[in-house]
Amino acid sequence: MTHIDAGAELDPVHPVALPMTRSAGLTGAEVAERVTRGQVNDVPVRSSRSLGGIVRANVLTRFNAIIGVLWLIMLFVAPIQDSLFGFVILANTGIGIVQEWRAKQTLDSLAVIGEARPTVRRDGTAAEVATSEIVLDDLIEIGPGDKVVVDGVCVEADGLEIDESLLTGEADPVVKRPGDAVMSGSFVVAGGGAFQATKVGREAYAAQLAEEASRFTLVHSELRTGISTILKYVTWMMVPAAVGLVVTQLVVQSNGFKDSIARTVGGIVPMVPEGLVLLTSVAFAIGVIRLGRKQCLVQELPAIEGLARVDTVCLDKTGTLTEGGMDVTELRPLDGADEGYVRKVLGALGESDPRPNASLKAIIDACPDTEEWRCVESVPFSSARKYSGAAFSEADGEISTWLLGAPDVLLADGDPALAETGRLNEQGLRVLLLTRASRDLDDPEPARGARPTALVVLEQRLRPDAADTLRYFADQNVRAKVISGDNAVSVGAVAAKLGLDGTTVDARHLPADRAGMADALDRGTIFGRVTPRQKRDMVGALQSHGHTVAMTGDGVNDVLALKDSDIGVAMGSGSEATRAVAQIVLLDNSFASLPSVVGEGRRVIGNITRVATLFLVKTVYSVLLAVLVVCAQVAYPFLPRHLTLLSTLTIGVPAFFLALAPNKERAKPHFVRRVMRYSIPGGVVAGAATFVTYLVARDHYTGTGQLDAETSAATLTLFLVSMWILAIIARPYTWWRVTLVAAMGVAFLLVLAVPALQGFFALKLVGVTMPWTAVGIAVVAAAALEFLWKWVDRREALR
Repeated sequence: MTHIDAGAELDPVHPVALPMTRSAGLTGAEVAERVTRGQVNDVPVRSSRSLGGIVRANVLTRFNAIIGVLWLIMLFVAPIQDSLFGFVILANTGIGIVQEWRAKQTLDSLAVIGEARPTVRRDGTAAEVATSEIVLDDLIEIGPGDKVVVDGVCVEADGLEIDESLLTGEADPVVKRPGDAVMSGSFVVAGGGAFQATKVGREAYAAQLAEEASRFTLVHSELRTGISTILKYVTWMMVPAAVGLVVTQLVVQSNGFKDSIARTVGGIVPMVPEGLVLLTSVAFAIGVIRLGRKQCLVQELPAIEGLARVDTVCLDKTGTLTEGGMDVTELRPLDGADEGYVRKVLGALGESDPRPNASLKAIIDACPDTEEWRCVESVPFSSARKYSGAAFSEADGEISTWLLGAPDVLLADGDPALAETGRLNEQGLRVLLLTRASRDLDDPEPARGARPTALVVLEQRLRPDAADTLRYFADQNVRAKVISGDNAVSVGAVAAKLGLDGTTVDARHLPADRAGMADALDRGTIFGRVTPRQKRDMVGALQSHGHTVAMTGDGVNDVLALKDSDIGVAMGSGSEATRAVAQIVLLDNSFASLPSVVGEGRRVIGNITRVATLFLVKTVYSVLLAVLVVCAQVAYPFLPRHLTLLSTLTIGVPAFFLALAPNKERAKPHFVRRVMRYSIPGGVVAGAATFVTYLVARDHYTGTGQLDAETSAATLTLFLVSMWILAIIARPYTWWRVTLVAAMGVAFLLVLAVPALQGFFALKLVGVTMPWTAVGIAVVAAAALEFLWKWVDRREALR
């Protein structure tokens, strides 16, 4: 069959179009010349920071500067064991750099797999090239789902419709004809054509936006913003406490200069939650690596965090619950139509579309084309219309116009064919209607008066992993909403086969106002006949009721909803447009990967919330101890080596394991408030108990070595209280969590029992009375912690 473009020039005598001259594009020599002149699309879109950027981000931090200065001071005035905290910081920084570098390598390798490769016509031959290889004046072919990667002017158009809503905010697709401008950042929703690149590289309209949107980032998330807020508060607390401590230890106390310096530094260092930022970065980086191994490309890092907060996931049926391919299972002629003739019509319709969708591909396979028919005019399928059409010059010269699409769109209410369609839809089958139109394709209502000719019955291939994935979401209290452009009854039958029960709704009957739509969405589960604009409105309506919404899809009709959702998830085989706007791309097209992504997000957020409490408890009790020491005008009870030991055993090592452990709890909002509600009472109890022990020990011990004995007793209380905080944070217990807590306790006992370690850390319990007193005070503090944190739990539950 000969296909004639809709934009072709018409002969005034014959009803057949004369084809336009097809441009061959640039020659190889012209491409080379433009490359030499630098007229290439050289926008440096990066998926991650450079190695230098990673090193700077991990080394040049405010708290590293504070710790670094204190470390240098301690190297000159105290034994090496009082400088251990500096070596810990070096190790932490190194771990952070290595993990983020590994994450960068994972992202970069996956980005190459998932990047768009436009089709460029050169020397008369079309070939895919990398976006960065496009040169000025290149002829770029585009079709449904393709993203416009550079600015240009339309040269060829075959029913070409482009959505520019991401740039202009205008939701309606724009019909493009030769000579019209096309802008980078827009995407094709129907038809096809070609445009000539007029602006490339940084001159392109959306180049800067694309660069920023595609760059791997560690910022702009509630978690990291919350941590920054916490660190700001910590800085405000540190400054006055540190100044008071310096004055007290150097002026008020009569200790030696070096010992005073050491105890001053010992009071300042633990105020800094130096490992919190590191563990957050490491947790995110390891999350990226783990997901990368499962072929999940995280295009925006906060997507890991966002999915942990999701309570509603909107699923597009085609490509998500079902595989992309379909099979024609039956052809049902209507009103005595000849099946052989119907097959010729369907074959011609299939050949008329240069970029057929899955339904049309199945029809092409079942109904081969005939060379005797010629396409005079065609209208490609679009999700908004729900049908495609074409006019043909048949073998005998007769002109006929045909429409192929949704029966409930093409037929009037009450038509007998709709009843038969409904019965097929109830079996989960997809049904298309072939009608012979009596009006031209450019008529405002081409379907009016059309004569139903045949029903095309298609069977969709269910994804084998879809049922398990839906069960996972149900178990995790994440509501699944199926949103599809197909017939609602058919979509409901497919969902039922996968075990998803709920009310089925025809989206054409949904309220237009946001509040009414939100109420309907809360009640319903499966929605059919949804237009692309409705998908976007439905996401907004769900968000207006406080839901965190994830949207999955692979087709161009999903782009607007993906863009507006909290988390957009695209299939790797989907259109360029969907991959461009989604935060996560499933490169292996496996819907079963979503539980891994959700689980990784919950692991990161839940565990960082846990370990943040550990770190900030230390900050609170350190500031409180400094204030109490200043008020009481006594020597600071600890040397840096003591708090380095305690931090390592009760925070550093346990936090690393806890931050990477499995965690299925859905993330809760208000990170800062929730962490501080636990950290402040925990820190106050720990600091108060430690200072009470210190004061009792000052009255109990006298003579040479008094301060060392007092320090050992205070250290014992602080360790026991910190261990109890760790035990609370580690709940619910598993074998490895119990082992972890027990191992930290055994390590501290070794320090107390081995003479060499006693001397190294200056820890030796003197007598029997004071050590048991320290234990008793710690037990009382542990009971107070249990009471306070349970009270906080009850308050949180009521919110």
